[in-house]
Amino acid sequence: MGECSSAADAFKLAGRGETAMNVVAVIQHTSGEYLGLIEDHLEGRRIRFQYFRPFVGGGKLPAPDLPADALFLLGGGPWGTAGERDLPTLDREVELARLRLEEGTPVVGFGLGAQILAIAAGGGSEPAELLFESGIARRTRDDALNGFLPETFHQVVYMRDRPLLPQDAEVLAVTESGAPAVFRVGDNSYGFLGNPGIKLGMVEDLIMEFEEVPENTAEGLDALRSLQRTIEDELVPIMTGLVQCTALMSSPRAADSTADELDKQVI
Repeated sequence: MGECSSAADAFKLAGRGETAMNVVAVIQHTSGEYLGLIEDHLEGRRIRFQYFRPFVGGGKLPAPDLPADALFLLGGGPWGTAGERDLPTLDREVELARLRLEEGTPVVGFGLGAQILAIAAGGGSEPAELLFESGIARRTRDDALNGFLPETFHQVVYMRDRPLLPQDAEVLAVTESGAPAVFRVGDNSYGFLGNPGIKLGMVEDLIMEFEEVPENTAEGLDALRSLQRTIEDELVPIMTGLVQCTALMSSPRAADSTADELDKQVI
């Protein structure tokens, strides 16, 4: 997992060298879940990412004026948004995502992050038990993610509660039960019911990190273990489309800010 010594390190480094780089601000909600396989796809495209960990001592959230080229909101294990076990920083993250949407900055949410995105965009969430399951998602339109979203793909969900989409959201893929698996709000923001870059070790760490675990956890781990290579292969077109649709390889913003300015842009 990518580590950074200070909240603005990746942003400072983005402007150095002959070619400025885009930077993604990533809000992490647990020690166990991070970008996973997605890290390699960002690094391979010279897209930097900076983790923000509000759950650790001294951890902070990115300030609204931090010059991030996108905001990624990760999953949260047993944390939810619908009242039973709400994320402690829920209100602040919803407001941050809402401000990013208003200014046109891409917001991408996985699991709990998709719930936060839905709420920020005018939708909501509904209570659901903590669940760990693998299933097949099916796209609803051929041009989803610029045509790169696979017609069918595996989706692994480890999450409490479920997003309720705003009226203007567009469903790009559905689960086997017909629920939204991938959705878009606005022109460039996306929610995924599961983390498409999930790794077996991430779920194992979540199980060790929290006292609450889903039923049938052993069976879920066996299923994920058998799917790992398939998930890696399916992530290739998904990330190609996501990077294109969020314009993460054009017009970096952090390069225009000084190091002193960046040091102040966490809350």
